[in-house]
Amino acid sequence: MHHGQHASSLQKSRLVTNVPFFYGWVILAVGTLGVIMTSPGQTYAVSIFIEYFIQDLNISRSLVSTLYSAGTLAGSLALPFIGREIDRRGSRLMMVFIAGIFGLACIYMGWVRGPFTLAIGFVAIRMFGQGSLSLVSQNAMNQWWVRRRGTVLGLSGLFTSLLGLGAFPALINGLIPQYGWRATYMLLGGLLLLVMMPLGYLFLRERPETYGLHPDGPAKSYGNGREEEGAQVEDNWTRGEAVRTATFWIVAAGLATLAMMSTGLFFHMVSIFADNGLAAGVAASVYLPIAATTALANLGSGALVDRIPLRFALAASLLLQAFALWMAQHLSTVPLAVLYGVVLGTATGLFRTVSAVAWAHYFGRQHLGSIAGLASTILIFGAALGPIPLGFARDALGNYDLALTVLAFVPLSLGIASLLLRPPQRSV
Repeated sequence: MHHGQHASSLQKSRLVTNVPFFYGWVILAVGTLGVIMTSPGQTYAVSIFIEYFIQDLNISRSLVSTLYSAGTLAGSLALPFIGREIDRRGSRLMMVFIAGIFGLACIYMGWVRGPFTLAIGFVAIRMFGQGSLSLVSQNAMNQWWVRRRGTVLGLSGLFTSLLGLGAFPALINGLIPQYGWRATYMLLGGLLLLVMMPLGYLFLRERPETYGLHPDGPAKSYGNGREEEGAQVEDNWTRGEAVRTATFWIVAAGLATLAMMSTGLFFHMVSIFADNGLAAGVAASVYLPIAATTALANLGSGALVDRIPLRFALAASLLLQAFALWMAQHLSTVPLAVLYGVVLGTATGLFRTVSAVAWAHYFGRQHLGSIAGLASTILIFGAALGPIPLGFARDALGNYDLALTVLAFVPLSLGIASLLLRPPQRSV
């Protein structure tokens, strides 16, 4: 425990002491912006560039998909290392480093000339955007909040959904006709270098204990000199200890499954809707209810997980995901398609809350980077594999139905397993 920190080891920060409110809110703002700025490396933004890659670089859709999956997998392998470096060097330094490299990777995307250079670009934007920038941003926020972590990260998720998923695709769609896709990617890189890097450097700070503060803000005093300490006592596990618990693997498998299934459903959305006799325009319009319910479910479940066991949120997300996979075969009407969007959005919102808070919740903050880094690799592996089974099934069988039915059993069984989940116990 770090409560016995001597006054001599405390750091002074004019910024932290001079803001008129708890500095964790500043960390929350910068961390949330960090997650939003991962957008140029996220599928919802990259998907808008796909058609341009195919036409301008003269390569097939299947090759672009394969390179993207391979780049995602390769990029994820760096995350355990990045996570360990976050624990070692702190969020602030790593944020500046990661945002800088990700910015350069986006600028590089404007120069790609063929499959090989595109592959390198995919590895870089997935490793430093989708992977590392998410990891360091979440880590920074988790360090400053314990008791109200769910509520606060749920709030962060709301803004991420609205400004990332909601606004970024529109921004890119607006920029490409004006400047072309290459200049657009370079502009996004410039945003990272000129906005995210300096903000990370100026405003990110390490754990509140470093400055003599408590997570969540001032502890309540009871007037008898005794402060409320109970909520602050954490059990800090090392990565080696965490991976020897069933908790780690059930949560990691649950999150990886959710990432895999939702990526597969999003990737093939237009085609799944077409097979059900729905126009491409319907698929595009269903993204709106998905984004809205994702944001609301993220916010609502964040407040809930501070009050109820986290395993209920994980189980609900998995069971809804299984239901969505079954529903995808029966989208005969537009209202059904909208309902499907709501189910998928709710599952995604719950998933975002659980993936944001689970590792700090179960294993403490001290080795959070290392533990979350490994978990992220597992999760991204799942996401990268997502489009593959559905794509193969469609090519081989002519429809998605059998694959969707079989795949639905995976989240169903993991949902039941997570209901039985117990917090990790140390073997005595």
